[in-house]
Amino acid sequence: MHGPFCSIVPPYMLRRLAKQGAPEFSSAARAAREALGHVESFRSARSQPAPDIPAGVRQAKPGPPHRTVFDANSAEILPGTLVRKEGEAPVGDPAADEAYDGLGHTHRLYADVFGRNSIDGRGLPLNATVHFGQLYDNAFWDGKQMVFGDGDGEVFERFTKSLSVIGHELAHGVTQYSAALVYRNQAGALNESMSDVFGALVEQYVNNQSAAEASWLIGEGIFTPDVEGRALRSLKAPGTAYDDDVLGKDPQPDSMDTYVRTSADNGGVHINSGIPNRAFYLVAESLGGNAWDSPGRIWYEALTGGSLPPAATFRVFARATAASAVALFGSGSPEHDAVQLAWETVKVKL
Repeated sequence: MHGPFCSIVPPYMLRRLAKQGAPEFSSAARAAREALGHVESFRSARSQPAPDIPAGVRQAKPGPPHRTVFDANSAEILPGTLVRKEGEAPVGDPAADEAYDGLGHTHRLYADVFGRNSIDGRGLPLNATVHFGQLYDNAFWDGKQMVFGDGDGEVFERFTKSLSVIGHELAHGVTQYSAALVYRNQAGALNESMSDVFGALVEQYVNNQSAAEASWLIGEGIFTPDVEGRALRSLKAPGTAYDDDVLGKDPQPDSMDTYVRTSADNGGVHINSGIPNRAFYLVAESLGGNAWDSPGRIWYEALTGGSLPPAATFRVFARATAASAVALFGSGSPEHDAVQLAWETVKVKL
């Protein structure tokens, strides 16, 4: 099975960066053009086939992770040279060790909280390649493994620095093996949103942060100090993650009132994901405590329960979360009420 090529940096951000003519951003512009070309070369892989594991099938009992980290040595050939296997000590390369740890943290969230045995539910080995390409401005899930670039050093730093990036990309694998959401339009925005939600939850779970304590940022730490911005996206306040002379302003809407209709970015998958992102944050804020508990369980059951069609719309997913809340906590429960109010707030009708 080969799912869609899903990258953390949106193509619209790379396009803007690629057009920069200022000498101080020459390396960044060149790196963005290369990364953008790589994204566009994978367009034929965007359509996702039916998953190997039918949605809703019971999983095997979670086992330990099986991690392997490779080094591409600045080439673009996968997987690269083996540098660290499961159970081995840190190798002293920050990117390799961050990738190894991030794979483990992500595996632990799914195993401990959701009873899921790795990304596919059947103990899939978790493989990652670091140091991909020269000054490569992206990280991506290619349907089989994680791949991390080192960034250009002018706008982006190495992508393994952010645990939410690692959790985000691996969550694309969870979606691939469960709901198989098409990577286009609202279904694609839901695909991206699921990755933002579970990427945030991995970070919160590892740091034992409550919903009130968490930053709710995706990609915090991957910008250099020269960038006016904290992260790529904010679940708490979509549209506020960055506002920079070079990168522009975060374009995410926070409700259907400002939904962006576009043919770019596969129909705005990285843009309109702000709407379901905020819905999840609002549920977590309303319920308090740890977002991986009730809110996470509701979203996870909606994603993996078998009711979502590949072309699911926001409304279809909203109804799935409401149904999950009822199944898990009962009709009229605080959880059910919080879900209904959240979708109402972002103007998605149930």
